[in-house]
Amino acid sequence: MMVKSLEGKKCPKFCAEATNEQTISNETYKGMNVVIYFYPKDSTPGCTTEGQEFRDNYKKFKKCNTEILGISRESIKSHENFKSKQSFPFELLSDPDEKVCKAFNVMKMKSMYGRQYMGVDRSTFIVNNKGKVIKEWRGVKVKGHVREVLESVEQLFK
Repeated sequence: MMVKSLEGKKCPKFCAEATNEQTISNETYKGMNVVIYFYPKDSTPGCTTEGQEFRDNYKKFKKCNTEILGISRESIKSHENFKSKQSFPFELLSDPDEKVCKAFNVMKMKSMYGRQYMGVDRSTFIVNNKGKVIKEWRGVKVKGHVREVLESVEQLFK
């Protein structure tokens, strides 16, 4: 199934409960660039590595007027534990009803041990300070991904 690209389009409207007792929407960081990354599950190896790489490069993103948001379907409680355990300096959004995931079209059929299920396709979007999606990655492999995202964000400032 071909997924429609969001590149060049307005960022889908979203609003979700986030860590730090916040509610975050696409209006929250108006005038800033935002990297929104969708990941399958808190505290799993790939998701932990991806989050740690965003954490370790967070200051570089901030230098480029860019905020980072992680989104998955886990509860706020799960997110708070994951965030504090990994010392993430950015917020994690909880999307248990998949509204945000569906707005960005990141739900896809996956299979594990022969069982088919709907899951989050690891994906990242850069939304510029005018609210437009300027780059997207779908079916992300964690290794080297954050560096690639950072390079794209730094291009915005050249």
